[in-house]
Amino acid sequence: MRSVLRPTSAPGFAYLLVTALIAGSLAGCATPPPASDPDALADYRQTNDPLEPTNRFLYRVSDALDVVIMRPIALLYRAAVPEPARTGMHNVLDNIGGPVRFANDVLQGQPKRAGDTAARFAINTTVGIGGIFDVAKMNGIPNHDSDFALTLAYWGVPEGPFLFLPVIGPSSPRDAAGYGVDVAIDPFTWIGRPSHSFTLESYSKTAANAVDQRSRLLDTIASVKKTALDPYATFRSLYRQNRASKLENLRSGNQATVPDLSISPTTQ
Repeated sequence: MRSVLRPTSAPGFAYLLVTALIAGSLAGCATPPPASDPDALADYRQTNDPLEPTNRFLYRVSDALDVVIMRPIALLYRAAVPEPARTGMHNVLDNIGGPVRFANDVLQGQPKRAGDTAARFAINTTVGIGGIFDVAKMNGIPNHDSDFALTLAYWGVPEGPFLFLPVIGPSSPRDAAGYGVDVAIDPFTWIGRPSHSFTLESYSKTAANAVDQRSRLLDTIASVKKTALDPYATFRSLYRQNRASKLENLRSGNQATVPDLSISPTTQ
């Protein structure tokens, strides 16, 4: 699940969170292998997880919270809500994200993607009854992923080291900052907001997204935790593969949405 950030300071909060984690975790840094072992040193650099001891600790904390909170809620949601209704809810939540995707499509200089996003939002909001039905996809306008972290990556900003952030889950300095910007530019963050605090709609959207995402990955996460020798390393690898695939699709102009494999007990 995602953290609840104040919209007036989301980008600054994301940077502060990353900076504080790094500064407070120096004692938990992994020690690089000596230069006399080039293979181990190359593997260390490829992994790009210098805060691995701290990240693993935060993963264990998040996993424990997932076991007692998010997984039971997701299981109840799956058992109580029929699949067509769950699909409709997922479609609505995806449709609500249209304005943020459109803004990032524009910032990336992708007119075709921006046009598709605008058309999808208009069609699904009207003919699709608020996004319950993905009519645009049925008519040949596919969905795609776009966020400010991808925008930064597209323009050459490096991702930085792997981070496992409390509540947010697998991330990087670039992705954490990008998420904060997405929250800040999301019009649904501000609609009906009489003060500097989140509205009920904002909290409801955050909670619904968390439950929807976690329920859709119940089987996948269970399988990884059951079969992987090192679940933490597997989640880290899947997260990076997912982000790399999305960036490759963006650079190649591929409109297809990459299946979300950035799984962790808290973010999904």
